[in-house]
Amino acid sequence: MSLTLAQKIIQSHLVSGDMQAGSDIALRIDQTLTQDATGTMAYLEFEAMGVPRVKTERSVAYIDHNTLQTGFENADDHRFIQSIAKKHGIYFSRPGNGICHQVHLERFGIPGKTLIGSDSHTPTGGGLGMLAMGAGGLDVAVAMGGGAYHITMPKMVLVRLSGKLSPWVSAKDVILEVLRIMSVKGGVGKIIEYGGEGVRSLTVPERATITNMGAELGATTSIFPSDDVTRAFMEAQGRGGDWKELSSDPDAQYDEIIDIDLSKLEPLAACPHSPDNVKPIAELAGQKIDQVCIGSCTNSSYLDMMRVASILKGKTVHPDVSLAIAPGSKQVYNMLAQNGALADIIAAGARVLECACGPCIGMGQSPNSKGISLRTFNRNFEGRSGTADGQIYLVSPETAAASALAGVFTDPRTLGEETAIPMPNSFLINDNMIVPPAPMEEAADVEILRGPNIKPFPTTTALPEEIQAKALLKVGDNITTDHIMPAGAKILPYRSNIPYLSNFCFGVCDKEFPDRCRKEGKAIVVGGHNYGQGSSREHAALVPLYLGVKAVLAKSFARIHCANLANAGILPLVFKNEADYDTIDQMDELALPDIREKLIHHEPILVKNLTKNVDIPAEAVLTDRQIDMVLAGGLLNYTKENA
Repeated sequence: MSLTLAQKIIQSHLVSGDMQAGSDIALRIDQTLTQDATGTMAYLEFEAMGVPRVKTERSVAYIDHNTLQTGFENADDHRFIQSIAKKHGIYFSRPGNGICHQVHLERFGIPGKTLIGSDSHTPTGGGLGMLAMGAGGLDVAVAMGGGAYHITMPKMVLVRLSGKLSPWVSAKDVILEVLRIMSVKGGVGKIIEYGGEGVRSLTVPERATITNMGAELGATTSIFPSDDVTRAFMEAQGRGGDWKELSSDPDAQYDEIIDIDLSKLEPLAACPHSPDNVKPIAELAGQKIDQVCIGSCTNSSYLDMMRVASILKGKTVHPDVSLAIAPGSKQVYNMLAQNGALADIIAAGARVLECACGPCIGMGQSPNSKGISLRTFNRNFEGRSGTADGQIYLVSPETAAASALAGVFTDPRTLGEETAIPMPNSFLINDNMIVPPAPMEEAADVEILRGPNIKPFPTTTALPEEIQAKALLKVGDNITTDHIMPAGAKILPYRSNIPYLSNFCFGVCDKEFPDRCRKEGKAIVVGGHNYGQGSSREHAALVPLYLGVKAVLAKSFARIHCANLANAGILPLVFKNEADYDTIDQMDELALPDIREKLIHHEPILVKNLTKNVDIPAEAVLTDRQIDMVLAGGLLNYTKENA
């Protein structure tokens, strides 16, 4: 049977299930990664399982999100994670070493391996030919303990690339074009595979930019073949022995094919407030801007930074623009310092930030009121920048640098001849900021260091015979995890403190929601399409769990958030008839009679609107295993019961 590349990797890692689209499958996981905003909770969950040593081939804990230390909270979390890593067999990437996805691409990623990470942009590894997927922290904890990772077998989409990018057009413009075509929900239930002769013209960092933003499509993951370009990158990283060639069979069958001629693309921008609100830069040219931020796991590679440095060299940032630049890793930063490019960046007037996520997750560099900020990041959700009315545009590094100099949206094709930036034959390799775990014989003596901000995992209980609660919140389409559980410098330090975090739940939508939950004691949330898109943060499920949310009834769900709800023991339901969404008003009393029995016996589910005396047909978007999890009160309870 002819297979796609993704199907080949799935087949070689299949623990159970049938490789038919829509079926529940379980995969053996080779590698995991966490970052500090999600890692503390993931490691608390791992501890709760009682497994002394991780069972993956490689697990890495990165510190890259909560690096702004304005109090003890972040530093305490970092210390906790480092001690956990030392004790349980996990490699620890210290603060300043870089963004998890950039460093993992450089130092740990291996073609053909499976990787899950407690960060939605883990599919960056698909640029190397990995099957890399974002997941909730509890799923990562289970994988570290040797358990399989369960997903619904995705459909296969081929994005067939032809031609070659024109000067000043970049990989960022490729993925923005895919988003324009498919939308932020067009990839749900799908794996996006890139093929065609145009693939050969893209470097690994360019491929990684494209797979990184596959998360914004809602896709399970995105992947490129592993070819001679991949081999050259890995050899330059001193890891040529890990390379192997991987590709789809020539006659592999796809559920959908999208053709893109790279030579016809132009510089693009995702306009506020969605990554699929895409327009050509030429249409925006001349509009005044206030800020430019270059970096993030999407566009912080050596190649990106060198292109920016070449544009800034000998020039000065416009006096009305604040330009901030964050290299993606210590490797990139060191190489820029050694070859003089960093001096060009500094001389131009850029504010150079540490190698971390920084502004992308609202950790500093918020724009001015109503400020227009051009960012090389992956998300421009409303309020994510830290400024409620900030106008955030997602652009390529080339467009960002050109616009920073001009003070207005600028098409980089107006800059003249493009400077060629070759990929290095060898990267600077210095892993002194990656701390290996203690040897197994010494692990028992390692003390776990806990600060006072680290609170236990929320208590979960088995699903009751019936649910009756008010619809304490009704929201519309494309509600993101940033809406449900915001990020930013003021809130992120409390990711290990669910009780405190609960004060901010749905703060972007309705600041009174937490108080209503405390008053009522239980709640149902009603949502529109693509509920829970964005980050993999399980806090967007754990905090509602803590507040007493029993079920979420929506038109459709984003993949990772739906799984996180089930992991937390919250019941995700979809309307059978979308028009029924309009029959529910906030504060209506809803009931799910005999819900436990209905789930056990796969019987039709009715949501009764007791306020309006209306019956609403609904469906549990759960696999049999997830039903068992919800019945048990979540994945942690389920795992303990089935250990």
